[in-house]
Amino acid sequence: MKETAPQYIARVTGYVQGKKPLAVQAATADRLAKLIKGVPAAKLKKRPAPDKWSVTEILAHLADCEIVAGWRMRLILGSPGTPILGFDQDAWADAGHYAKRDPRKSLEQFRAFREANLSLLKSLKAEQWQHHGMHSERGVETIEHISRMFAGHDLNHTKQIEEILGKGKK
Repeated sequence: MKETAPQYIARVTGYVQGKKPLAVQAATADRLAKLIKGVPAAKLKKRPAPDKWSVTEILAHLADCEIVAGWRMRLILGSPGTPILGFDQDAWADAGHYAKRDPRKSLEQFRAFREANLSLLKSLKAEQWQHHGMHSERGVETIEHISRMFAGHDLNHTKQIEEILGKGKK
């Protein structure tokens, strides 16, 4: 059963409860690099189940999502109230050939996009954090909310990678 938008928001923002979203985001690339260090490419490309993404696919997804985050935030900052389109992550995975991507290059791309987005976020004035767009599936999303969502998104996918690689907290 697919999650509703409110269920997704609650789950993802729940991961970041009590944490500082920017600190979570700043730590993610290094955390991911440690997780995949020394792991053979074949293991990174192996799906844990036919309907579940591999580590390679998750890393490609994170890189693409960081582009999405940057675009959305810049769009909102330049035109508050603007519409924000959702996207079908599975269609992007197929069209973008996530399974064939180099996982370490995806991580490098993620790191570069993330650093650019963190730089932007750190430069914002207090009132800019409340600028918002209208997400096609989730409604009003402020820059502050987007930052929290992407931090939770990081934690969600990091946990998945830990589980796939058998490196989860016991």
